[in-house]
Amino acid sequence: MKVAVVGATGMVGEVMLKVLAERNFPINELLLVASERSVGKKLTFKGEEHTVIGLQTAVEAKPDIAIFSAGGETSLEWAPKFAAVGTTVVDNSSAWRMDPDKKLVVPEINADVLTTEDKIIANPNCSTIQLVMALNPLHKKYGMKRVIVSTYQSVSGTGVKAVEQMENEATGIKGEMAYPYPIHKNALPHCDVFMENGYTKEEMKLAREPQKILDDRTFSITATAVRIPTAGGHSESVNVEFRNDFDLNEVKEILSNTPGIIVQDNPETNSYPMPIYAHDKDEVFVGRMRRDETQPNTLNMWIVADNLRKGAATNAVQIAEYLVANALV
Repeated sequence: MKVAVVGATGMVGEVMLKVLAERNFPINELLLVASERSVGKKLTFKGEEHTVIGLQTAVEAKPDIAIFSAGGETSLEWAPKFAAVGTTVVDNSSAWRMDPDKKLVVPEINADVLTTEDKIIANPNCSTIQLVMALNPLHKKYGMKRVIVSTYQSVSGTGVKAVEQMENEATGIKGEMAYPYPIHKNALPHCDVFMENGYTKEEMKLAREPQKILDDRTFSITATAVRIPTAGGHSESVNVEFRNDFDLNEVKEILSNTPGIIVQDNPETNSYPMPIYAHDKDEVFVGRMRRDETQPNTLNMWIVADNLRKGAATNAVQIAEYLVANALV
């Protein structure tokens, strides 16, 4: 496999390389790709030094797979150029997610939709991935009607400038602001840009992407996305109204038996998911499961995952693994 990592010098790109190494992804030749200002920079992968190259050079090399984490504008311009030379692109930006001609994939849920014809494959939003990982098995069993989700998202989801802002504020250093307000000792109900309907783009991703991934528009989702001063890991408070009633113990059993899910749910021992548990892990953690006592067939739960791993890099690498395992590249 000739593999290109586009955006290799960014936060997600660094984690992408770490995940590729950890999972021993089959790579004969690795191309580390970034913007012109990073060309010539040296990065190490599995003890070997690699020189960062530009996008045009990478296209001309015709990699088998290109994993993108370089922003929507870069993906819109360059993913088709890679696809045109036969490369299969797994794109981590929002550029292609809601394109009706592109697949939006969480491997544990819908990798079977992929074919050799799919040359640009979209990786879902980080908050969406952990949400659908928990919702999918419950939807199959009880049928979702409506979901209300409030997110508590790490500054790492914004990028390195946001992490630096938080660290600067915590130590009293004045520096560049990634947000319109301080994030240290604060919470911003503002993830991504505001849209005409009053929701942010992040909130609309949470509303729309799960329907596409589950290939089902019979349920609805409404979201509020909040940025909090944690260095890594997204958390979600989720209220799910089902069409059919459920048994709480059965819900826990279903999730416990779902690959990629770890249930942490024991109030007696203060066992529940937190970002510090999810850090550097690929699983999605679910807990605080309880019946909503205000209306029938409704469940409350708390979902946490490492947004740079399962929420981004790991999911993309899992898609690439599926492509290789099923001879789709």
